[in-house]
Amino acid sequence: MNENLDNLFNLSGKVALITGGNKGIGKGIAKGLGLHGSKIIIASRDKKANKQTCEEFSSLNIETISLEIDMTDQSQIAPLVSSIIKTYTHLDILVNNAGTALRSNAEDINNKDWQYIMDLNLNSVYWLSKEVYPHMKLHGSGKIINIGSMYSIFGSGAVPSYSTTKGGIVQLTKSLAVGWAKDNINVNAILPGWIKTNLTNGMAKNDPERYRKVSERIAVGKWGIPEDLAGAAIFLASRASDYITGSSIVVDGGYSVN
Repeated sequence: MNENLDNLFNLSGKVALITGGNKGIGKGIAKGLGLHGSKIIIASRDKKANKQTCEEFSSLNIETISLEIDMTDQSQIAPLVSSIIKTYTHLDILVNNAGTALRSNAEDINNKDWQYIMDLNLNSVYWLSKEVYPHMKLHGSGKIINIGSMYSIFGSGAVPSYSTTKGGIVQLTKSLAVGWAKDNINVNAILPGWIKTNLTNGMAKNDPERYRKVSERIAVGKWGIPEDLAGAAIFLASRASDYITGSSIVVDGGYSVN
C-alpha cells in the first residue's frame, strides 16, 4: 500500500479539545476521536457530567481529562488554552461544539437571552479559535471543526437566535479557513440534522405534530444519534481531509435534500 494512503484516519499522538464534549453530539464526537487514538480534553461547566464521561471513556482506554469552563465568559478562554499547552505542549484538534437553543419568537426574545446565545454558540467559537491559532501555527498544523446545524442553512421562527448563530458558524468557518490556510490549519464545519439529544428528546411529547413532520422528512427513515457525527469528525480531524478547508459537511440522514 502507498504509505501516503496508509493510516489516513489514525489519530494516535493527537490532542483534541471538544467543548461541550460531556454529552450529546460533543460526546459522540469525542468518543470517536478517542477510539481512533486521540487524547481527549472535555471542556464544559457541568462538573458532574464531565466526571461521568471521563470515567466512561477511561473504561474504553481513551485517555481523557476534563476542564471546567463557562464558554460565555471570554476571560476564561486564555487560561483554558494555556493549561492545555502546559500539559500537552500542543493542541492538534479543536471541536467547537458547545451550544444551546432558547425557544422564542424574534419579537419576544429579550436582549439578555439573545446575547447569551450569541456568546455561547458563536462568539465563544471565535474566541477559542483565535486563542488556539498561534499554538497550531507554531506547531505547523491544526484541525478546527465547528459544529453548525440544519439551521445553518434554514431559517427558524421558533429559535431565531439559534439559527442566526448557526448561520454565522458557516461564514466564520469559511473566513478562518481562508485566513489560516497559509499556516496549514484546516477549518471546516459539520451541520448535524435531527439528532436524539437532551435538546430534542422532548419534541415527541411536547410537539407531536412537528415531530411527525420532521421524522417523515428524514430520507433514511430515522433520527440520528450522537455517534453518527463521529465519522465526519474523524475524517475532518485526520490526514484524510488535509486538502479540505472551509467546507460544511451535512450529516442529516437526507433531511435537507428531501
